[in-house]
Amino acid sequence: MRELRDRVAAEVGKVVVGQEHIVDVLLAAAAVGGHVLLEGVPGVAKTLLSQAFARAVGLDFRRVQFTPDMLPSDLTGTMTLQPGTVGDLAFRPGPVFTNLVLADEINRTPPKTQSALLEAMQERTVSVDGTPHPLPEPFLVVATQNPIEYEGTYPLPEAQLDRFLVKLDVGYPTEADEVRMLHLLHRGVAPATLDDVAAVASPADLLDARALVDGTHVSDDVVAYVAAIVRRTRELPSVALGASPRAAVHLLASARAAARMTGRDYVVPDDVVAVAPAVLRHRIHLRPEAELERFRSDDAVANAIAAVPVPR
Repeated sequence: MRELRDRVAAEVGKVVVGQEHIVDVLLAAAAVGGHVLLEGVPGVAKTLLSQAFARAVGLDFRRVQFTPDMLPSDLTGTMTLQPGTVGDLAFRPGPVFTNLVLADEINRTPPKTQSALLEAMQERTVSVDGTPHPLPEPFLVVATQNPIEYEGTYPLPEAQLDRFLVKLDVGYPTEADEVRMLHLLHRGVAPATLDDVAAVASPADLLDARALVDGTHVSDDVVAYVAAIVRRTRELPSVALGASPRAAVHLLASARAAARMTGRDYVVPDDVVAVAPAVLRHRIHLRPEAELERFRSDDAVANAIAAVPVPR
């Protein structure tokens, strides 16, 4: 899996500079069957990164721009009349029927449409007129949202946030990375090299990686360490709602993937610590007084980790 990661990162690096850690997370999410929430201001290559990653791993890709007038059927599909028939209906799949769907600005669409995506994320199926339609495998949702524009948005409910394996804050590149980005070939303002991103992996490789991650050894002490960290987030005085049991499952799966990417077939506590902020930050709801003191979810995760003894 480490060799797969190096190949994918090198290919995505042809068009996106300085976001290697996000490529790692996308690959880990695809390997464990999770979904990714990217939060960042416009222009930091969230869409370009997702599209380049999909090309590099050979996944079918669809981008959906979420808007306030979007209906669930615009995402999932609908029943339509068959040409040349009298009253015969057939299901026309929506854009969610793909391997990687980019839900762009997911918090700009009403809850009814968000709930349609929630079923796809959780059940891997779409129900239309009571009939379930399975989604392709692998299936990965990469959702984006803008952290500074909240007017006219519909914040994601806790139940939907909990379905995302990780939440990543996509920030500005360093000065060196920004200079490297400007040296990339462009046609006007468009990246000229996007079509040069080749498939260096396949969906079958991702399914093989999933089996590899599932076979990663985890000792009883590390399992107890994961459970203790998650439970500790619920006990912090600054936290109104801590991480769920699903968060513990996601944390352990992410730690397994992190171990494989470093070339190990077993998980160590450092793997858990490395992935904990991305897995837990969006599942923690702070008390108002903590937010007034500029206390962040990442601070709560750090406090939870510090309060739990590291297994030897």
